[in-house]
Amino acid sequence: MRKDFGCRTWIFPEPVLIIATYDEEGRANAMNAAWGGMYSENEIILCLDKGHKTTANIARRGAFTVAFATVDTMTACDYVGIVSGSQEPDKLAKAGFTVTGSRFVDAPLINELPMAMECRLVRIDDEEHVIGEIVNVSADEAILGPDGRPDWRRLRPISYDPVGFGYIALGEKVGTAFREGKALIR
Repeated sequence: MRKDFGCRTWIFPEPVLIIATYDEEGRANAMNAAWGGMYSENEIILCLDKGHKTTANIARRGAFTVAFATVDTMTACDYVGIVSGSQEPDKLAKAGFTVTGSRFVDAPLINELPMAMECRLVRIDDEEHVIGEIVNVSADEAILGPDGRPDWRRLRPISYDPVGFGYIALGEKVGTAFREGKALIR
């Protein structure tokens, strides 16, 4: 038997994305955003309220980076999500984060977050969807596997549980995409 819960925003689990921008004075700022994902082959979509300083920064600068929160950076990543850059201009330093400017877009890369997408703003629509073109993906060599590509086991990204309000570490690999279903093809 199923239990009905009505309309809920329960995509389970959700990525924990850290959006980094420069503000009007050139200071780096970041926020934690759970509502985001791929929009098209080379674009990402984020649902960001227009009241966020980050949204205004993206509109002003036309660029942002999207990094993945990790097990090792969970506390700092949660902090940048609960503290506003409008009230605390040094929140990245308080989180223990340092930045390097992206070579591809006018936005900072957070050095302590080992993988990020560097994005150019495509548009912000009336529904507060921020759509960005992925210009580059950069990854620290420490998270690369033997094949030279990012390895999620080394990255150790966390996901957000919107039902229990928790952070979850990814578990084990249970199958190979685009191969498992071939067992049912006759």
